[in-house]
Amino acid sequence: MNIIVTGSKGFIGKNLCVMLKEHGYKDIVEIDRHTSEDELTQALKSADFVYHLAGINRPKNDDEFEQGNADLTRYITEKLVEFNRKTPLVLSSSTQAELSNAYGQSKRRAENAVEQYGEATQAPYFIYRFPNVFGKWCRPNYNSFVATFCYNTLNDIEINIHDPNAPVSLVYIDDVCQQLIALLESGTASGFKKIEPEYATTVGEVAQLLSAFKESRNNLIVEDVGVGLERALYSTYISYMKPGQFHYAVPSYGDERGVFSEMLKTKHSGQFSFFTAHPGITRGGHYHHSKNEKFLVVKGQARFKFQHIDTGEYYELDTNDKSLQVVETVPGWTHDITNIGDDEMIVMLWANEVFDRENPDTFARPISQA
Repeated sequence: MNIIVTGSKGFIGKNLCVMLKEHGYKDIVEIDRHTSEDELTQALKSADFVYHLAGINRPKNDDEFEQGNADLTRYITEKLVEFNRKTPLVLSSSTQAELSNAYGQSKRRAENAVEQYGEATQAPYFIYRFPNVFGKWCRPNYNSFVATFCYNTLNDIEINIHDPNAPVSLVYIDDVCQQLIALLESGTASGFKKIEPEYATTVGEVAQLLSAFKESRNNLIVEDVGVGLERALYSTYISYMKPGQFHYAVPSYGDERGVFSEMLKTKHSGQFSFFTAHPGITRGGHYHHSKNEKFLVVKGQARFKFQHIDTGEYYELDTNDKSLQVVETVPGWTHDITNIGDDEMIVMLWANEVFDRENPDTFARPISQA
């Protein structure tokens, strides 16, 4: 399949070309502003699918809107008709096509050209009036406030917000590309299409989330970045990091027993940490009423001991970095862990709640049975 992507060096085009190749599509003609008219014409002669993403949104004068949006689209559709092809065509339009400004009207005329092409040839066509698209590789200080906010937040540059309550609709670049690629095989009916999900939020909420992402390196508290807008916005935020920003330090606390360090805290799912212990050292000797901990020995040999604080029932087990067993603490059982090896022991630890110094749910009680 010969696929043309116009605007291939732009934000959406660059991401789309990468994902097309990941899906196994190899014959991709990437059209950008340096492509000659003759090269574009030759590519259209054998095109099996066209993603028309090129356009003008920040010209030196308004005449460039017409040339870069409406005229270029008409040229593509007219050439496809001339070559007697019924090539499916995707147009990247804008929600501003409903407005009366020069940019919006040039996009509307581009839409008209695509609709007329589809009606005349019965070729499939798909028109997307994209809202704010955000994601990696979008240029800051250009046409995406999300890109600008991400860049400024990371680099300690002030963000100027006129109205924090201003509503915005956002779509994520990965969702855009995946749904555009699905058109190659789906047999979707022609017409105007939308990207799902579309996130409804406000300018102020976006800024607040980005600020929380930045602060997480200090307080170690990560937002709920596994799903939805938070996931997409977090991925976008970190994509603007320079290599020198790829790392940060976490606090550690050491004594004669070894080192303890908290790595990450979540809002609803506890925290992650690790500790070390020198040979012969025992850590713990306490119990919890509600808290659960999961231990994983990643280096060395350990002996876990447990005793029920009411019945006195006793249990112990040995584990090491070869067996990779998760050992759990259970409410109402006091517990400790001893390094029974000859080298330093390192243990990963997850607790289901973030440690609260005011209400730690941790009560000292040494194990009485050896």
